[in-house]
Amino acid sequence: MKKQEAHEYRCTVEATVAVAGGKWKPLIIYYLLSGTKRFGELRKLISGVTQRSLTLQLRELESHGIISREVFAEVPPRVEYSLTELGLTLAPVLNAMKEWGDSYLSWQDTNGNNTHIN
Repeated sequence: MKKQEAHEYRCTVEATVAVAGGKWKPLIIYYLLSGTKRFGELRKLISGVTQRSLTLQLRELESHGIISREVFAEVPPRVEYSLTELGLTLAPVLNAMKEWGDSYLSWQDTNGNNTHIN
């Protein structure tokens, strides 16, 4: 996969969002924190993602150096995704998001809005 072209960001938060933000990338990274996954495993874990969207997001994360993709010469072919050393540095960010989400869902319960799914 080719490397992502250099881009000038107005602030470092913009760079973080460009690399690891969006609807699916944080979930992909979060699930890969627990270890290597195959494409089908990720698709099952991430409810609602299409095969095309997952493929595009994985390619973008790979081009940014966040994940690595290993293809095994087998029939049928097997592909595994894992976090790179750089990708692992996002663990505190994702864990903070999880903690905030836990607090938010607790707040919702306290305020009588329990429309979330655990």
